Amino acid sequence: MVANAIISHHGYLTDYLNFDLESEFLNRVQEKELPSFAGSVDYFFDKVMGQVEFDRYVEEATFELANFMLKINGSDFYETEKTTAITYLTKVVFSILIDADRTNTRLFEENSQEDSELDVQSLFLDYQKNLDAKIASFGEVETASPINQLRAKMSDETFEYAEKESGIYTLSIPTGGGKTLASFRYALAHALKHKKKRIIYVVPYVTIIEQNAQEVRNIIQDDEHLLEHHSNVLFFDEEEKDEDTVYEAGETLKKNLRLAKDNWDSPIIFTSMVQFLNIFYASGTQNIRRLHNLSDAVIIFDEVQKVPTHCISLFNHAVNYLNQMMGASIILCTATQPALGELKYQLNISENSEIISDLETVEKAFERVELIDKTQFSMNTEMLSDFIIQNEETFKSQLIILNTKKTVLELYLLLKQRVNNVHLYHLSTLMCAAHRKIILEEIRGKLENKEKVICISTPLIEAGVDISFESVIRSLAGLDSIAQAAGRCNRHGELAKGYVYLIHHNEEKLDRLSEIKEGGNITKQLLNDITIVKEDTVNDLLTKKYMSRYFKQYYDFFKAQLDYPIEETSLSHVDLLSNQREAGSLFNTYIGKHNKQNPLISSSSLKTAAQKFEVIKHQTKSVLVPYGEGKDIEIQLNSAENIPDLSEIIKKAQAYSINVYNYELDKLESEGAITVFKEDIILILKEAYYDTEYGLQMEGTAGFSMSMF
Repeated sequence: MVANAIISHHGYLTDYLNFDLESEFLNRVQEKELPSFAGSVDYFFDKVMGQVEFDRYVEEATFELANFMLKINGSDFYETEKTTAITYLTKVVFSILIDADRTNTRLFEENSQEDSELDVQSLFLDYQKNLDAKIASFGEVETASPINQLRAKMSDETFEYAEKESGIYTLSIPTGGGKTLASFRYALAHALKHKKKRIIYVVPYVTIIEQNAQEVRNIIQDDEHLLEHHSNVLFFDEEEKDEDTVYEAGETLKKNLRLAKDNWDSPIIFTSMVQFLNIFYASGTQNIRRLHNLSDAVIIFDEVQKVPTHCISLFNHAVNYLNQMMGASIILCTATQPALGELKYQLNISENSEIISDLETVEKAFERVELIDKTQFSMNTEMLSDFIIQNEETFKSQLIILNTKKTVLELYLLLKQRVNNVHLYHLSTLMCAAHRKIILEEIRGKLENKEKVICISTPLIEAGVDISFESVIRSLAGLDSIAQAAGRCNRHGELAKGYVYLIHHNEEKLDRLSEIKEGGNITKQLLNDITIVKEDTVNDLLTKKYMSRYFKQYYDFFKAQLDYPIEETSLSHVDLLSNQREAGSLFNTYIGKHNKQNPLISSSSLKTAAQKFEVIKHQTKSVLVPYGEGKDIEIQLNSAENIPDLSEIIKKAQAYSINVYNYELDKLESEGAITVFKEDIILILKEAYYDTEYGLQMEGTAGFSMSMF
């Protein structure tokens, strides 16, 4: 374990056994004897520590590992998990080494001392006082509306539940029930009671990090100790240079960026599911150096049902390990719990795990919409625009959520030609986070003023965006997505009832979006069942009964994908990380090839697994866009004088970046739309390709009025 971390610290952990049935690790550590080895050992014992002290150090480490193994064997891990636990420990050791190495080098480069350790408990105590003051400002519960009384009751329940020991718990607050506030109340109380080091929110989309983070920032009144980590906007070679390598002209920035503080040691962190999974499974050192800082944390997974299907088993393995071996307390926070405890590689959810009592009563109290099934006949974009214009007479505000960026843009452009005296908006991931934030603030202002609003959006608006429309039209998708979309309608119960229309848009191309496509198929099947049996109504789709049926069918359909199968092999990612010697197919084949057993305890393929891992199957890259302050970041990077300055610029760059698929990037590069900053460190989009109305323009027509064409 230790040897692997040491020999790999300029790249990534080495395979103990790979697809070619060779051990890269053994080849490295069994190389011909180095002529300077004996002298290096003597030098080490003379300058670093004596041999007696070193031997004691190794004995203590051995004892620590033996206790770790006893804890694994005494845990409720299933067999595969017990074998992968060794792999995860190797990753944690590697994470500690990488971060210490980068931090030490950074301090040397800056000629500075390590920061004094932050008193996190005092900080959390201050935050809790601020939170208590905010709750008190809501006024007496007795005089509040029934919905607000229920919100307050659920918030109190999370506070009381924080006394319990760390575990894996569920927080099933309905959409609009004050989830962020209640979960933060639990997190602070639990962190203070059980001496946790940090609070981490993991959300499904980068698009909702800003709002959730701002909600917490408004409570704590402390920007310095809250980190928003959206995505990695920098690109490095897989193999890093040694510290003593002479960097070529122009490479100093690349070296400094690699050393920049990026290790997640902040007391409060907001990040995406992609970044969380990358920490455990992606290659390179940039992600894994954060892994050890997940220990002794309160980790809140917001909208946990959005874990990508092919990563379900890997997610469950990682979360079980964090809870049982790294002291993390886990909250699965969603109105649509996805039954992760009922799979082959299940999540080890604690007994009596649900924090909220009497969920059926809570569900009924938060019924604010009527679902209307319009899927019997499919619609194209023109027919949908007719339907929206018809509804203008009935509703002042309409939200239309479609599954693809292309159909969203097409509908927006068509409505732009057809509607008058209405504020029309477009939202998609073609726009950077800072851009979307401004648009959403503008929409909220119009809604508060009771002005006419139509917003066309991709599913990015479904989770974590506090906004309320009189009517929502949702293109057919998974039942969990429909429940989230319904949460943007009559969100605060301001109307007697809101209306959510389910439609089938026949121009959406979903071949690359198999999860959305199959989710829609299952939802349609459930709608048909309701029509035939007539025991329930369409509104019952959003109850726990149908949600459970939905996820059971969904996971059953995708069961071959849950372990992250490796293409062109019979193995999965779970197989590559496991340590099953006698049971492992690679191990047995190794014996056949070499006519001897693999001498190593482990047979996991750490490097191969990391190289083959992608959360988003069709690879994407971040591109900095020329919107707002994003235009100045290239200049700031050029003029940054030290590593701390660079760290701040990197954080800022995240809000002015978009993710594009590789095939989109190839097209943009072929048209000369991309400039490369400092040897591929950051990709920058040219101004003609970003429109202040709807973001990325693949054709480079940004800034021109559409009426000109």
